[in-house]
Amino acid sequence: MSKTLVAYFSCSGITEEAAKRLAAAAKADLYKIEPKTPYTYADLDWNDRNSRSSIEMRDFSFRPEIVGGVHNMASYDTVFVGFPIWWYVAPNIIKTFLESYDFTGKTLISFATSGSTGIEKADAVLQAFCKSPKWKSGKLLNTMTDADLADWVKELGLL
Repeated sequence: MSKTLVAYFSCSGITEEAAKRLAAAAKADLYKIEPKTPYTYADLDWNDRNSRSSIEMRDFSFRPEIVGGVHNMASYDTVFVGFPIWWYVAPNIIKTFLESYDFTGKTLISFATSGSTGIEKADAVLQAFCKSPKWKSGKLLNTMTDADLADWVKELGLL
């Protein structure tokens, strides 16, 4: 029987709520990707070119440190990776997460939340960045109902 993990990064709680709903639909374990230095609301002000998130997103090599980790990653066959969309892509902390594990033989599936941007560019960037696993195209979960989530999980062949 395959085992599924929903790993997510969330600052405001919106992506966290989506991750919890997805984990319930997929009967998956849940893991929160937590930065060593938590983000404040001022850090997330995308209108401020000097805010922490603005500075980080201009530096493609920047990798925020993560607290803790998934202690049993080898036991998972499928890993959903969730995040809010920042500047049309995943926050750099997602790259930190992806660089922290060997995903050989695993299927990765992204999911995101966004106020106005689609997931296509974020998907393409992540798939180019982390080439070893098998990727399946992700979805925005903002407006998906629990029934929609259940249908998606079935389409993916996870139930």
